[in-house]
Amino acid sequence: MNLEAFILGCGGMMPLPNRHLTSVLLRREGELFLFDCGEGTQVSLRRLNLRWKKISVIFVSHTHADHVTGIPGLLMLSSQVDRDDPLYIIGPPRIAEYIEASRRILDMYINYEIVVQEITSPGIVYKGDGFHVRSFPLRHTKPCFGYTLEEDIRPGEFHPEKALALNVPRGPLWAQLQGGQQVKAADGRDVLPQEVLGPPRQGRKFSFVTDSLAFPEIAPHVAYSDLFVCEGMFEKELAEDAREKKHMTAAEAAQISAAAGGIKKLALIHYSPRYTEFNLKQLLKEAQAIFPETVLSRDRAIFPIEYED
Repeated sequence: MNLEAFILGCGGMMPLPNRHLTSVLLRREGELFLFDCGEGTQVSLRRLNLRWKKISVIFVSHTHADHVTGIPGLLMLSSQVDRDDPLYIIGPPRIAEYIEASRRILDMYINYEIVVQEITSPGIVYKGDGFHVRSFPLRHTKPCFGYTLEEDIRPGEFHPEKALALNVPRGPLWAQLQGGQQVKAADGRDVLPQEVLGPPRQGRKFSFVTDSLAFPEIAPHVAYSDLFVCEGMFEKELAEDAREKKHMTAAEAAQISAAAGGIKKLALIHYSPRYTEFNLKQLLKEAQAIFPETVLSRDRAIFPIEYED
């Protein structure tokens, strides 16, 4: 089952010619999930030829303009195609007010159901087939949440030689064993799944954090992420500015990643517009000194998220 992240925009505060505002799309098989929707999101969706009408949920970190200004256009665009499924929008308090005001003031024509869910307490905010999305609080100038998408535990690896040794013939019985069901062997013996399966295997995990002070409680939430997309807005020299504005430096994002444990890749995002493409190398250098598995996200970068085994 494919899982991949598309960086639709990696900028903060204001869009630049080659840097749209923060937005990340996660594709799990045919289902699409959008994390924030800054200005320029539609442009990257089009350039990547993504089927934006298949977006199931938009997860909003907070209601600052550079994270939500792409939503009205996306809502109106979705009315230009046949859409039978509802669109869920999940985010902090006042996201419902923002959506309703946008619809009313812009006199939107909407021909599908929009379901807005405001987060009142952290925890699981969405469940799908074989996965769930969890929110956790961040510390910004207004209510803000991080998100993780975590897949369910997978059955252990199936060992066909063990099944054959236990007189379980090839065919549907093997699928039942892999699905966790007990079966009867050709000799009438009951065979349990654990007799032919290896230990349970972890599913994959994606984490998204932006616009927050760095603080230790973030680490447990994002631990063991296959891909951790995290704000790295400033270099260390501007750490005091970051604290005053309740943002974090690239080095602090790396410190969180190192403290969390089990993170395979950190992708920095939400850069200050003060940094040119060349200057971004300084953010990367400072982060990699602490957490070597750090990369810079770029608009329209694609990150496949593979199974460990």
